[in-house]
Amino acid sequence: MRSHYCGQVNEQLVDERVELSGWVNRRRDHGGVIFVDLRDREGLLQVVFDPDDPAVFARAEELRNEWVLRVVGRVRRRPEGTENPDLASGQVEVLAEELEIVNKAETPPFPLDDESVSEENRLRYRYMDLRRPEMQQRLRMRARITRRLRNYLDDHGFMDIETPVLTKATPEGARDYLVPSRTHGGKFFSLPQSPQLFKQLLMASGFDRYYQIVRCFRDEDLRADRQPEFTQLDIETSFLDEHQIMDLMESMIRDVFAHVLEVGLPEAFPRMTYAEAMRRFGSDRPDMRIPLELVDLADVMADVDFKVFAGPARDPEGRVAALRLPGGAELSRKAIDDYTHFVGIYGARGLAWVKVNERAAGREGLQSPILKFLPDEVIVEILDRTDARDGDILFFGADKADVVNEALGALRVKLGHDHDLVKHGWEPLWVVDFPMFEWDAEEKRWASLHHPFTSPREEDIELLESDPAACRSRAYDLVLNGTEVGGGSMRIYRAEVQQHVFSILGIGEAEAEEKFGFLLRALRYGCPPHGGLAFGLDRLVMLMTGASSIREVMAFPKTQAATCLLTDAPAEVEPRHLRELSIRLRKPAGEGGA
Repeated sequence: MRSHYCGQVNEQLVDERVELSGWVNRRRDHGGVIFVDLRDREGLLQVVFDPDDPAVFARAEELRNEWVLRVVGRVRRRPEGTENPDLASGQVEVLAEELEIVNKAETPPFPLDDESVSEENRLRYRYMDLRRPEMQQRLRMRARITRRLRNYLDDHGFMDIETPVLTKATPEGARDYLVPSRTHGGKFFSLPQSPQLFKQLLMASGFDRYYQIVRCFRDEDLRADRQPEFTQLDIETSFLDEHQIMDLMESMIRDVFAHVLEVGLPEAFPRMTYAEAMRRFGSDRPDMRIPLELVDLADVMADVDFKVFAGPARDPEGRVAALRLPGGAELSRKAIDDYTHFVGIYGARGLAWVKVNERAAGREGLQSPILKFLPDEVIVEILDRTDARDGDILFFGADKADVVNEALGALRVKLGHDHDLVKHGWEPLWVVDFPMFEWDAEEKRWASLHHPFTSPREEDIELLESDPAACRSRAYDLVLNGTEVGGGSMRIYRAEVQQHVFSILGIGEAEAEEKFGFLLRALRYGCPPHGGLAFGLDRLVMLMTGASSIREVMAFPKTQAATCLLTDAPAEVEPRHLRELSIRLRKPAGEGGA
């Protein structure tokens, strides 16, 4: 029903006869001549209906927005002065010779050019929302990105191999979505949080370069960049170390940026240890476009007569740090109070500050409610260490290290955006040498920072027993403009090391055999050294399209409450289906349930 897409009709087709199909984007009646902007996935094209053809013109008078049409006509140049430089087809128009109304449409639930439509309505009528040029452009770019990634990996010897969707629950840091088995009553499959174990088994099978664009599922609380189901570009290799894997992957990212966005990324992405990232930026995914950094002050504050600072400064698990905002002395008290409320979201109990009005005047040139607690020599050291200058403001964090890192790390990003300090462009960064473990205070045990199959650094293996907190992993995350777009590691490929790590995590031999016996057996049959990573495809596309959340680059996303407004999922099922699955529903406590 078409010879060309609307957006592909241009001056090269002048005087040619074309057949088009699409939707009425807009209809205009100008002095007896009807203009219709016909829309398809490639763009808009102006179609002209002339009253000299009464039959066609009469049908054109009926047209309304979002009706589906087939038009046959001849391409001609637009009259001088009526061109539209914003359209690929803006130099031409089509004089209609035939018109078929393929399907009529009811009045749309919202105008497609209305940017104030609520997200709830957009998701409920997603098929309408996806007709908007902005959404079509994003999904088209997603397809281009995916195609380029596939081409790169195919060209570098990777094989696209599918792994199961119905599998066994494994600990990956979030809750699993469970699928009851009808044929094995009382037992459940799990939807995969990632293909982690299967891709390791593929390495043990001799497929030394694997990839898959795969759907993954995590039953966790949602944020702008998370969904209960999402897409990964999953990659695994054998006989390469982490440096070779990172080199190969950053080459792939440079390739996709060059071909899709026509943007050149650095020839070598910077690499930074986890410890340095946390010390300087309070985050393991720092946005390197923002020039603000945290400065440690624990040694300076340890002996001051101010418990708010001295307590955390003396605590081995505490931290005292400062963050300098150039020109921030002009901030009003209300603005400072707003930032105090902001860091409170991250657990901070307050936000101390010092305005530097005139540094040369010493204490008299400063303004702050905390100055009375600080000796002159401490004030001088703080100003020197933070490189404070006239007109600056210093913000302070003093608490447990994780609270200070989260609060000041988030404040750093907010200040950067609020005060126009974010450098334009793209800043990739590899963060490496993550800790192997983190202490779970609630469970009172060690937990994997990444996952239990991450390899420790060879020189730190002896620390597995003596000092797990000091043991570093061979893990690496790719951060782009403050967003983690990919994460991976070298894997444990020796059964005895894997068993040892399980033991540290509180997984005994019997439990390890029950949950991971198939993996341990595979490692004993000559598994090669291997490693890999997974890129969050939704996040990558979100960044490359400039979208505000991954919902904007997914065709049919869920809400932040993990529901689908389009289909009303999740939904109840018929009792007979539950009986087939040996399932009985119980009301939650407080609703009449036990």
